[in-house]
Amino acid sequence: MPLTFDDLLDRARGLVRDGRRAVLGIAGSPGAGKTTLAEHLVRALNADGPPWAAHVPMDGFHLADVVLDRLGRRDRKGAPDTFDAAGYAALLRRLREDTEDVVYAPGFERVLEQPIAGAIPVPPAARLVVTEGNYLLVAEGSWARVRPCLDEVWFCEADEDERIRRLVARHEEFGKDHEAAVTWVLGTDQHNADLVATTRKRADLVVPAGALPAPVLPER
Repeated sequence: MPLTFDDLLDRARGLVRDGRRAVLGIAGSPGAGKTTLAEHLVRALNADGPPWAAHVPMDGFHLADVVLDRLGRRDRKGAPDTFDAAGYAALLRRLREDTEDVVYAPGFERVLEQPIAGAIPVPPAARLVVTEGNYLLVAEGSWARVRPCLDEVWFCEADEDERIRRLVARHEEFGKDHEAAVTWVLGTDQHNADLVATTRKRADLVVPAGALPAPVLPER
């Protein structure tokens, strides 16, 4: 039978055992629906009682534009080496181990296109943390520190035409004209997507687009 969103909810609930905190990773190419899935999961898991699931995106570990300019990487923003991968892995380790205090994670402001420190509080009551990003399954460099911090990693698949449409619309929403958006999506974003696709085999579960609940929200 096809995988359903209810199946995903049951699997996510099953990650929390003996009251300990679990961390679920959701990987996939840019525009594949990672944020959509994470937001739906957390919303549904928290719907029937006190909140016990939290959403911590990887995007808060983007390097700031001023750093990218200094490193000469601004034109590749979103590539693996434009993130603080070691810092992200350190946060994941802390989320697993520090369950007595509120942990403050960085967020990412899409309008500014900049990371924002301390934007996401994860309270001690959060027994499941859902984190999502492109490179959770990359096994090179500091990214290799990420996978051991995650109880499971799910890989989002999407129809390629729909994935590209979403990305173009996202870039247009946040300020690029259509031609610039298409150029970025078919260039920088596509290079990143090609890399992410090679990590699919390392996932614990592949989530087809049909497993997302309807209506599918555009990924932010």
